Amino acid sequence: MLKAGILVIFPMLVAFGGVSDLLTMTIRNRVSILLAAGFAILALAVGMPLHDWGMHALAFAVVFLPCFAFFAFGWMGGGDVKFIGAIALWIGFSPVLMEFVILVAIYGMVLTWSLIFLKKTEYVPGPLMRQEWFCRLQDKSTGIPYGIAIAIAGLQVYPSTLWFQAIS
Repeated sequence: MLKAGILVIFPMLVAFGGVSDLLTMTIRNRVSILLAAGFAILALAVGMPLHDWGMHALAFAVVFLPCFAFFAFGWMGGGDVKFIGAIALWIGFSPVLMEFVILVAIYGMVLTWSLIFLKKTEYVPGPLMRQEWFCRLQDKSTGIPYGIAIAIAGLQVYPSTLWFQAIS
């Protein structure tokens, strides 16, 4: 049961957050809350030492605080900030956290360039033009759904975290 929780909770919630941001430009608070609660429950279940709890909390703070500043300047959405912080909580303060942050930056850059190109493109295949989510992405007045980049990076580094050592 513990293995199933480790293999399902994080990937499911992270994938849901990324897809939600793509389709609605919103990551609901409940996704980040469920990620934090899932972390706490699984950390208790595996008997995580208090020191490790502190290292995971440190990872949250190290990622959340600068991203909150980005939110204050209007560079990131509030849902993205909470989402990236909750993912950092799961990763913990380790080299994997740096890999995660770098991947978020790279994927965010590629996503931003792609959407800038998309917003300048005049031709779009008919079936896509009938999709509300796609029209929202192409709208020049909307922002960038960074949750997509955050989710992809989180899913990519998750197998390198200590959680996978706990189930082996």
